[in-house]
Amino acid sequence: MPLLNFGQPTDGVIQIAFTCDDIHRAMADYTKRLNIGPWFLIEHFPLADFTYRGKPCDADLTIALGASGHMIFELIQQNNDAPSVYNERPNGFHHFALSCPDFDASVQFYKDLGYEQALYGVAGVGARAAYMDTTRTLGGMIELIEMVPTVEKLFTTIQLASVGWQGEDPVRTFG
Repeated sequence: MPLLNFGQPTDGVIQIAFTCDDIHRAMADYTKRLNIGPWFLIEHFPLADFTYRGKPCDADLTIALGASGHMIFELIQQNNDAPSVYNERPNGFHHFALSCPDFDASVQFYKDLGYEQALYGVAGVGARAAYMDTTRTLGGMIELIEMVPTVEKLFTTIQLASVGWQGEDPVRTFG
């Protein structure tokens, strides 16, 4: 099975995500209890063409990404009350993310299985993402992430920062 540069399969689970109401507290708790880190914080996460269940969405998000081994963990805090997938499942497990070498085929695969597309957006790094509502069978959603070179580089940077990390500079930002 081919692997991405950060050690996960090219078409497999690359991330586990949780929603929270206080991202700074959550980063500290996940670091202390699970040894995840360092965290890379992105405030007002940029998403273009952002839709929620087919309608335009203006949710304002802060996210943090950290690694434990080769697995990336994401924390998501919604900063406003806009309707969104994050308000549907606040404070806890939210979704698994899959790497998608063929994004359109992956979205169609889940639609053909009967799952609704709950979110769509284009991240600031130029990759498309869609959440498929698999809650009834998996206890959370699946995020399909278009695996373009900028996404692989981002996840690799996060994973490499965790190797040998001893707790210094626990929260970082991308500049």
